[in-house]
Amino acid sequence: MTDPAPFSTPDQGLMLFAPEASAEFAGRVARHMGIALSAHEEREFEDGEHKMRPLASVRGRHVFVLHSLYGDALQSGNDKLCRLLFFIGALKDAAAASVTAVVPYLAYARKDRKSKPRDPVITRYVAAMFEAVGTDAVMTIDVHNLAAFQNAFRCRTEHLDAIGLFVAHFAPLVQGRSVVVVSPDAGGIKRAEQFRRHLGEAIGAPVGSAFAEKHRSEGVVSGDLLVGDVGGRDAIIIDDLISSGTTLARTADACRRLGASRVFAAATHGLFMDGAPAIIENEALQGIVVTDTVPAFRLAGKASHTRVTVISCTELLAQAILRVHTGGSVTALSAF
Repeated sequence: MTDPAPFSTPDQGLMLFAPEASAEFAGRVARHMGIALSAHEEREFEDGEHKMRPLASVRGRHVFVLHSLYGDALQSGNDKLCRLLFFIGALKDAAAASVTAVVPYLAYARKDRKSKPRDPVITRYVAAMFEAVGTDAVMTIDVHNLAAFQNAFRCRTEHLDAIGLFVAHFAPLVQGRSVVVVSPDAGGIKRAEQFRRHLGEAIGAPVGSAFAEKHRSEGVVSGDLLVGDVGGRDAIIIDDLISSGTTLARTADACRRLGASRVFAAATHGLFMDGAPAIIENEALQGIVVTDTVPAFRLAGKASHTRVTVISCTELLAQAILRVHTGGSVTALSAF
Protein backbone atom coordinates (compact mmCIF):
# COMPACT_ATOMS: atom_id res chain seq x y z
CA MET A 1 0.00 0.00 0.00
CA THR A 2 1.35 3.41 -0.94
CA ASP A 3 1.69 5.78 1.98
CA PRO A 4 -0.80 8.65 1.74
CA ALA A 5 0.49 12.17 1.42
CA PRO A 6 0.25 14.23 4.62
CA PHE A 7 -2.11 17.19 4.88
CA SER A 8 0.37 19.36 6.71
CA THR A 9 3.15 19.12 9.24
CA PRO A 10 1.70 19.54 12.74
CA ASP A 11 3.75 21.30 15.39
CA GLN A 12 5.85 19.34 17.83
CA GLY A 13 3.27 19.58 20.62
CA LEU A 14 1.23 16.69 19.19
CA MET A 15 1.88 13.00 19.89
CA LEU A 16 -0.12 10.01 18.61
CA PHE A 17 0.00 6.62 20.36
CA ALA A 18 -1.78 3.35 19.64
CA PRO A 19 -1.85 0.02 21.48
CA GLU A 20 -0.49 -2.85 19.41
CA ALA A 21 -3.97 -4.10 18.49
CA SER A 22 -4.67 -0.81 16.68
CA ALA A 23 -1.12 -0.01 15.51
CA GLU A 24 -1.61 -0.84 11.81
CA PHE A 25 -4.75 1.28 11.54
CA ALA A 26 -3.24 4.12 13.58
CA GLY A 27 -0.10 4.00 11.47
CA ARG A 28 -2.16 4.88 8.40
CA VAL A 29 -3.73 7.77 10.27
CA ALA A 30 -0.28 8.98 11.32
CA ARG A 31 1.03 8.87 7.74
CA HIS A 32 -1.87 11.07 6.64
CA MET A 33 -0.79 13.50 9.34
CA GLY A 34 2.88 13.46 8.34
CA ILE A 35 4.06 12.06 11.67
CA ALA A 36 5.17 8.75 13.15
CA LEU A 37 3.42 6.93 15.96
CA SER A 38 5.06 7.68 19.29
CA ALA A 39 6.86 4.75 20.90
CA HIS A 40 5.49 2.91 23.90
CA GLU A 41 6.12 -0.29 25.84
CA GLU A 42 3.38 -2.89 26.17
CA ARG A 43 4.02 -5.80 28.54
CA GLU A 44 2.04 -8.91 29.45
CA PHE A 45 2.50 -10.62 32.81
CA GLU A 46 2.20 -14.29 33.71
CA ASP A 47 -1.09 -13.80 35.56
CA GLY A 48 -2.77 -12.08 32.62
CA GLU A 49 -2.22 -8.54 33.86
CA HIS A 50 -0.56 -5.97 31.63
CA LYS A 51 0.90 -2.48 31.48
CA MET A 52 1.64 0.22 28.92
CA ARG A 53 3.90 3.24 29.24
CA PRO A 54 5.19 5.90 26.83
CA LEU A 55 8.87 5.61 25.92
CA ALA A 56 9.26 9.34 25.29
CA SER A 57 8.43 12.32 27.48
CA VAL A 58 4.84 13.52 27.16
CA ARG A 59 5.24 16.40 29.62
CA GLY A 60 3.31 19.40 28.35
CA ARG A 61 2.35 17.62 25.12
CA HIS A 62 -1.08 17.21 23.55
CA VAL A 63 -1.48 13.46 23.28
CA PHE A 64 -3.94 11.44 21.20
CA VAL A 65 -4.38 7.69 21.78
CA LEU A 66 -6.14 5.73 19.03
CA HIS A 67 -7.79 2.41 19.87
CA SER A 68 -10.90 0.85 18.28
CA LEU A 69 -12.80 -1.09 20.94
CA TYR A 70 -14.18 -4.09 19.03
CA GLY A 71 -13.61 -7.65 20.22
CA ASP A 72 -11.54 -10.10 18.22
CA ALA A 73 -9.87 -13.49 18.68
CA LEU A 74 -7.05 -12.03 20.79
CA GLN A 75 -8.73 -9.38 22.92
CA SER A 76 -12.32 -8.63 23.85
CA GLY A 77 -13.77 -5.14 23.79
CA ASN A 78 -13.41 -5.21 27.59
CA ASP A 79 -9.68 -6.01 27.31
CA LYS A 80 -9.11 -3.16 24.87
CA LEU A 81 -11.09 -0.70 26.96
CA CYS A 82 -9.14 -1.60 30.08
CA ARG A 83 -5.77 -1.20 28.33
CA LEU A 84 -6.78 2.14 26.86
CA LEU A 85 -7.96 3.49 30.21
CA PHE A 86 -4.79 2.40 32.04
CA PHE A 87 -2.60 3.95 29.37
CA ILE A 88 -4.49 7.25 29.47
CA GLY A 89 -3.99 7.26 33.25
CA ALA A 90 -0.27 6.70 32.79
CA LEU A 91 -0.05 9.55 30.27
CA LYS A 92 -1.82 11.93 32.63
CA ASP A 93 0.46 10.87 35.50
CA ALA A 94 3.42 11.60 33.18
CA ALA A 95 2.21 15.23 32.92
CA ALA A 96 0.68 15.23 29.43
CA ALA A 97 -1.03 18.59 28.88
CA SER A 98 -4.09 16.84 27.47
CA VAL A 99 -5.10 13.35 26.37
CA THR A 100 -7.74 12.69 23.73
CA ALA A 101 -9.03 9.14 23.29
CA VAL A 102 -9.65 8.49 19.58
CA VAL A 103 -12.04 5.55 19.54
CA PRO A 104 -13.30 4.80 16.01
CA TYR A 105 -15.62 2.09 17.35
CA LEU A 106 -16.86 2.74 20.89
CA ALA A 107 -17.81 -0.36 22.85
CA TYR A 108 -21.11 -0.37 24.77
CA ALA A 109 -22.50 2.59 22.81
CA ARG A 110 -25.69 0.61 22.14
CA LYS A 111 -26.51 0.15 25.84
CA ASP A 112 -27.43 3.78 26.32
CA ARG A 113 -30.79 3.54 28.10
CA LYS A 114 -32.92 1.32 30.31
CA SER A 115 -35.05 -0.97 28.17
CA LYS A 116 -35.97 -3.39 30.98
CA PRO A 117 -36.51 -2.90 34.73
CA ARG A 118 -33.18 -2.42 36.58
CA ASP A 119 -31.23 -2.36 33.31
CA PRO A 120 -27.72 -0.89 33.36
CA VAL A 121 -26.95 2.24 31.33
CA ILE A 122 -23.46 1.11 30.37
CA THR A 123 -22.65 4.03 28.05
CA ARG A 124 -22.76 6.29 31.12
CA TYR A 125 -20.57 3.92 33.15
CA VAL A 126 -17.98 3.80 30.37
CA ALA A 127 -18.00 7.59 30.24
CA ALA A 128 -17.37 7.73 33.99
CA MET A 129 -14.34 5.44 33.61
CA PHE A 130 -12.83 7.63 30.89
CA GLU A 131 -13.32 10.66 33.11
CA ALA A 132 -11.88 8.88 36.17
CA VAL A 133 -8.47 8.40 34.51
CA GLY A 134 -8.37 12.05 33.42
CA THR A 135 -9.38 11.85 29.75
CA ASP A 136 -9.77 15.37 28.35
CA ALA A 137 -11.78 14.45 25.23
CA VAL A 138 -13.23 11.42 23.47
CA MET A 139 -13.50 11.25 19.67
CA THR A 140 -15.53 8.60 17.88
CA ILE A 141 -17.25 7.91 14.55
CA ASP A 142 -20.99 7.36 14.06
CA VAL A 143 -21.91 6.44 17.61
CA HIS A 144 -25.20 4.55 17.92
CA ASN A 145 -27.09 7.33 19.70
CA LEU A 146 -25.44 10.74 19.40
CA ALA A 147 -27.55 12.46 22.06
CA ALA A 148 -26.90 9.69 24.59
CA PHE A 149 -23.16 9.81 23.84
CA GLN A 150 -22.94 13.56 24.26
CA ASN A 151 -25.01 13.53 27.45
CA ALA A 152 -23.14 10.61 29.05
CA PHE A 153 -19.70 12.26 28.91
CA ARG A 154 -18.77 15.23 31.05
CA CYS A 155 -15.44 15.62 29.27
CA ARG A 156 -15.41 17.08 25.74
CA THR A 157 -16.73 14.87 22.96
CA GLU A 158 -15.91 15.02 19.25
CA HIS A 159 -18.23 13.13 16.93
CA LEU A 160 -17.47 12.33 13.30
CA ASP A 161 -19.75 10.79 10.70
CA ALA A 162 -19.04 8.74 7.61
CA ILE A 163 -21.78 10.31 5.49
CA GLY A 164 -19.28 12.03 3.19
CA LEU A 165 -17.45 8.74 2.57
CA PHE A 166 -20.68 6.98 1.64
CA VAL A 167 -21.85 9.82 -0.60
CA ALA A 168 -18.53 9.72 -2.49
CA HIS A 169 -18.90 5.95 -2.95
CA PHE A 170 -22.55 5.79 -4.02
CA ALA A 171 -22.93 8.94 -6.12
CA PRO A 172 -21.27 7.49 -9.25
CA LEU A 173 -23.12 4.16 -8.80
CA VAL A 174 -26.59 5.72 -8.81
CA GLN A 175 -26.04 8.75 -11.04
CA GLY A 176 -28.93 9.07 -13.50
CA ARG A 177 -31.08 6.51 -11.68
CA SER A 178 -34.08 6.85 -9.38
CA VAL A 179 -32.87 6.45 -5.79
CA VAL A 180 -34.39 6.06 -2.32
CA VAL A 181 -32.53 6.03 1.01
CA VAL A 182 -33.95 3.61 3.58
CA SER A 183 -33.56 3.68 7.35
CA PRO A 184 -33.86 0.15 8.83
CA ASP A 185 -35.71 1.55 11.87
CA ALA A 186 -37.29 4.75 13.13
CA GLY A 187 -34.27 5.53 15.30
CA GLY A 188 -32.04 5.92 12.25
CA ILE A 189 -34.26 8.34 10.35
CA LYS A 190 -32.11 11.39 11.10
CA ARG A 191 -28.97 9.61 9.87
CA ALA A 192 -30.77 8.47 6.71
CA GLU A 193 -32.16 11.95 6.09
CA GLN A 194 -28.71 13.51 6.30
CA PHE A 195 -27.35 10.97 3.82
CA ARG A 196 -30.37 11.40 1.53
CA ARG A 197 -29.95 15.16 1.41
CA HIS A 198 -26.23 15.10 0.67
CA LEU A 199 -26.54 12.29 -1.88
CA GLY A 200 -29.21 14.30 -3.70
CA GLU A 201 -26.90 17.32 -3.80
CA ALA A 202 -24.05 15.15 -5.14
CA ILE A 203 -26.06 13.61 -8.00
CA GLY A 204 -28.10 16.74 -8.72
CA ALA A 205 -31.44 14.93 -8.46
CA PRO A 206 -34.12 14.30 -5.84
CA VAL A 207 -33.65 11.22 -3.64
CA GLY A 208 -36.60 9.56 -1.92
CA SER A 209 -36.82 8.35 1.66
CA ALA A 210 -38.31 5.33 3.41
CA PHE A 211 -38.03 3.54 6.73
CA ALA A 212 -38.74 0.07 8.03
CA GLU A 213 -40.67 -0.98 11.10
CA LYS A 214 -38.50 -2.65 13.74
CA HIS A 215 -39.17 -3.99 17.22
CA ARG A 216 -36.51 -5.70 19.33
CA SER A 217 -37.16 -7.59 22.55
CA GLU A 218 -34.67 -9.95 24.24
CA GLY A 219 -32.68 -10.19 21.02
CA VAL A 220 -35.65 -11.02 18.79
CA VAL A 221 -36.34 -8.59 15.93
CA SER A 222 -39.84 -8.24 14.49
CA GLY A 223 -41.82 -5.89 12.24
CA ASP A 224 -42.70 -6.13 8.54
CA LEU A 225 -43.93 -2.67 7.55
CA LEU A 226 -41.90 -0.47 5.19
CA VAL A 227 -43.04 3.14 4.80
CA GLY A 228 -42.08 4.88 1.56
CA ASP A 229 -41.99 4.22 -2.18
CA VAL A 230 -39.12 1.95 -3.26
CA GLY A 231 -40.70 0.46 -6.39
CA GLY A 232 -38.48 0.72 -9.47
CA ARG A 233 -35.76 2.53 -7.51
CA ASP A 234 -32.27 1.79 -6.26
CA ALA A 235 -32.63 1.46 -2.49
CA ILE A 236 -29.69 2.27 -0.19
CA ILE A 237 -30.16 1.06 3.38
CA ILE A 238 -27.98 3.02 5.80
CA ASP A 239 -27.22 2.25 9.43
CA ASP A 240 -24.51 2.84 12.04
CA LEU A 241 -23.45 -0.82 12.28
CA ILE A 242 -24.03 -4.36 11.10
CA SER A 243 -23.91 -6.96 13.86
CA SER A 244 -25.79 -10.19 13.11
CA GLY A 245 -27.20 -8.71 9.91
CA THR A 246 -30.80 -9.64 10.80
CA THR A 247 -32.11 -6.07 10.61
CA LEU A 248 -30.34 -5.51 7.31
CA ALA A 249 -31.72 -8.73 5.80
CA ARG A 250 -35.30 -7.94 6.85
CA THR A 251 -35.11 -4.47 5.34
CA ALA A 252 -33.48 -5.68 2.12
CA ASP A 253 -36.14 -8.37 1.68
CA ALA A 254 -38.89 -5.80 2.22
CA CYS A 255 -37.36 -3.49 -0.40
CA ARG A 256 -37.18 -6.30 -2.96
CA ARG A 257 -40.69 -7.46 -2.17
CA LEU A 258 -41.97 -3.94 -2.86
CA GLY A 259 -40.20 -3.73 -6.21
CA ALA A 260 -36.81 -2.06 -5.61
CA SER A 261 -34.61 -2.54 -8.66
CA ARG A 262 -31.32 -2.79 -6.72
CA VAL A 263 -30.67 -2.86 -2.97
CA PHE A 264 -27.41 -1.71 -1.39
CA ALA A 265 -26.47 -1.32 2.25
CA ALA A 266 -24.02 0.97 4.03
CA ALA A 267 -22.93 0.92 7.67
CA THR A 268 -20.00 2.55 9.39
CA HIS A 269 -19.08 -0.37 11.65
CA GLY A 270 -19.07 -3.88 10.19
CA LEU A 271 -19.01 -6.25 13.16
CA PHE A 272 -20.37 -9.22 11.14
CA MET A 273 -21.09 -11.46 14.12
CA ASP A 274 -22.20 -15.10 13.93
CA GLY A 275 -24.72 -15.63 11.15
CA ALA A 276 -23.96 -12.37 9.36
CA PRO A 277 -21.89 -13.94 6.53
CA ALA A 278 -24.83 -16.13 5.47
CA ILE A 279 -27.24 -13.20 5.62
CA ILE A 280 -24.90 -11.04 3.55
CA GLU A 281 -25.04 -13.63 0.78
CA ASN A 282 -28.80 -12.94 0.52
CA GLU A 283 -29.59 -12.35 -3.16
CA ALA A 284 -31.76 -9.38 -2.21
CA LEU A 285 -28.57 -7.39 -1.64
CA GLN A 286 -26.48 -6.01 -4.49
CA GLY A 287 -23.61 -5.14 -2.16
CA ILE A 288 -22.60 -3.80 1.26
CA VAL A 289 -20.25 -0.93 2.10
CA VAL A 290 -18.58 -0.48 5.50
CA THR A 291 -15.64 1.53 6.80
CA ASP A 292 -12.49 0.14 8.38
CA THR A 293 -13.28 1.16 11.98
CA VAL A 294 -13.63 -2.61 12.45
CA PRO A 295 -11.66 -4.84 10.06
CA ALA A 296 -13.81 -7.43 8.28
CA PHE A 297 -11.79 -10.32 9.72
CA ARG A 298 -14.89 -12.40 10.45
CA LEU A 299 -15.61 -12.59 6.70
CA ALA A 300 -12.15 -13.83 5.73
CA GLY A 301 -12.34 -16.88 3.49
CA LYS A 302 -16.13 -16.69 3.10
CA ALA A 303 -18.00 -16.09 -0.14
CA SER A 304 -19.73 -13.09 1.45
CA HIS A 305 -16.38 -11.28 1.61
CA THR A 306 -16.61 -10.50 -2.12
CA ARG A 307 -19.94 -8.72 -1.59
CA VAL A 308 -18.50 -6.26 0.95
CA THR A 309 -16.59 -3.09 0.05
CA VAL A 310 -14.45 -1.52 2.79
CA ILE A 311 -13.70 2.20 2.54
CA SER A 312 -11.12 3.87 4.73
CA CYS A 313 -11.88 6.46 7.39
CA THR A 314 -8.20 7.06 8.27
CA GLU A 315 -8.02 10.32 6.34
CA LEU A 316 -11.13 11.60 8.11
CA LEU A 317 -9.61 10.78 11.51
CA ALA A 318 -6.30 12.40 10.58
CA GLN A 319 -8.04 15.62 9.63
CA ALA A 320 -10.10 15.57 12.81
CA ILE A 321 -7.07 15.06 15.06
CA LEU A 322 -5.19 17.91 13.39
CA ARG A 323 -8.20 20.20 13.74
CA VAL A 324 -8.66 19.38 17.42
CA HIS A 325 -4.96 20.02 18.01
CA THR A 326 -4.93 23.36 16.19
CA GLY A 327 -8.33 24.58 17.37
CA GLY A 328 -10.04 24.09 14.01
CA SER A 329 -13.64 23.06 13.44
CA VAL A 330 -14.35 19.34 13.54
CA THR A 331 -18.01 19.98 12.69
CA ALA A 332 -16.89 21.45 9.37
CA LEU A 333 -15.64 17.98 8.34
CA SER A 334 -19.28 16.91 8.11
CA ALA A 335 -20.27 19.91 5.99
CA PHE A 336 -20.64 19.57 2.22
